[in-house]
Amino acid sequence: MERTALETATAIRAGESSALLECEAAIARIEDRDGPINAVVVRDFDRAREQAAAMDRRLAAGDTAPLLGVPMTIKESYDIAGLPTTWGFEAHRGHIAQKDAVAVQRLKAAGAVFLGKTNVPVSLADLQSVNPVYGRTSNPHDHTRVPGGSSGGAAAALASGMVPLEYGSDIGGSIRVPAHFCGVWGHKSTFGVLPNQGHFFPGTDGARSVLAVIGPMARDGADLALAFDLVADVPQPRATIESPRALRILLLTDHPSAKVDPTIVAAIETAAKALEAAGALVTRKTDLLPDLAKQQSDYMRMLGIAIARGIAPQGGTPATLIQWFDLLDDQARNKRAWVRLFEDFDVVFAPVLGSAAFVHDDTALRSRMLLIDGEQTPFAVQFAWPGIATFPGLPATAVPIGTTADGLPIGMQVIAAPHRDHTAIAVARLVDGAIG
Repeated sequence: MERTALETATAIRAGESSALLECEAAIARIEDRDGPINAVVVRDFDRAREQAAAMDRRLAAGDTAPLLGVPMTIKESYDIAGLPTTWGFEAHRGHIAQKDAVAVQRLKAAGAVFLGKTNVPVSLADLQSVNPVYGRTSNPHDHTRVPGGSSGGAAAALASGMVPLEYGSDIGGSIRVPAHFCGVWGHKSTFGVLPNQGHFFPGTDGARSVLAVIGPMARDGADLALAFDLVADVPQPRATIESPRALRILLLTDHPSAKVDPTIVAAIETAAKALEAAGALVTRKTDLLPDLAKQQSDYMRMLGIAIARGIAPQGGTPATLIQWFDLLDDQARNKRAWVRLFEDFDVVFAPVLGSAAFVHDDTALRSRMLLIDGEQTPFAVQFAWPGIATFPGLPATAVPIGTTADGLPIGMQVIAAPHRDHTAIAVARLVDGAIG
């Protein structure tokens, strides 16, 4: 098993390896494994070797940066100076970034070595990763299935062991769903705590979109926490939870809009019971939940407006300014309801999506169907599950918790109160320890 990011950094600092050796090893893994997966679609190996050599010089000079020499890739939608940022649009194939995204700058300052960029769907607007510029990315566990989206290439690169660390973005589950589908970790941050500068639609000035956030992805929870801290604008509250004892968990596996496969529900129940046996307090019903059907309706309206940029109109009547302000009021009321709920609970356990990774499907989202528990269900309603955390701007960590009978990964999202990102990650690590 390849090292985690922290293990790699430790080995480099100890002289057991070097930044250049780790860079060459990661390049070799990409060249050996990526052919049928097609995750690392923009390769920058020559400059990565130069970066790695610079990291070794920094180490020799006494630098102790936490990611010194760690190789990584990043989602194609992030700007890296000199590389294309297309968001999967054929029309933007020639768009070359002039400056590194802020997240890239901060990760480089921490010592990370960037090998290239990973695949996305067009406009980051699907839960699979295929586009006319780079083609289709496949799930490392089953090449007939999707890796998720829109950070699908990121999750596939991690799951196949090519790199130990990635950064994605999430507006409709785009970090959490690929993590769930590929069996890796991903963290959707509290809205606004991680800088999005340099993660812009090609050619725009980059006004922050509603709902959208960036966040780290990794094969290990400790890496996730570190990568979150290294990019955050200001330090976020530390987790005070060190064990399951007296941890207050709300289990949420039913939704009025979205069906869930019983295998996923069973895996979440198993995770909850493991912590319950260690002293956690698990609740399966509460009157504190907001109206989830209304939340889903409001979320989908806001999501549709947020992702409309760059996509041809699909019909319907655009929202008026008054309707938009009313929707913002609905969002504020919804967030207050969740904040009230988190006075009684530390975290919520919920599905990331109602199914495991599905077979590649080029049907348009609005008419796509998804087989869940033997029943064909509308695909679009599944956005209800990631929307639970997205609409109110809550942090949510996706953690692997098992596999289906076919060996496909199952993940769960651990949702916490605003700015309690480290609580979500810490509890996810407790889950991993309890079921591991």
